[in-house]
Amino acid sequence: MSVKNFEELDVWKRSCQLAVDVYTTLHSSKDYGLKDQMQRAAVSIASNIAEGSERVSTPEYIRFLRIAKASCAELRTQLYIAQRIRTSTGQDSLSAGSSIIQETREISAMLQALISSLQARQ
Repeated sequence: MSVKNFEELDVWKRSCQLAVDVYTTLHSSKDYGLKDQMQRAAVSIASNIAEGSERVSTPEYIRFLRIAKASCAELRTQLYIAQRIRTSTGQDSLSAGSSIIQETREISAMLQALISSLQARQ
């Protein structure tokens, strides 16, 4: 089955939900710098999947998928930092952090599989 548009991709759907989860988790955070950076990274994942799919060539699509994968790693790093900050200041740990971290790992693997699939067709 071929995919006609990015809205059909499970990785795009999960990336959109990830962005919603990050926004929801951080809604009351007062660390505006880290919060903003995490939200931007989360939104960037799904956005780059969508943008790449609308490009005219497979190499361009792959390039945007790699950017999405990099944003996923960026977000995962920021989640680790947020957990450490909260632990060192005596605040509750980022309760959803571990599940969001796992989701970034899974999305990253899905992106790599999509990249590999597209490369095999070239």
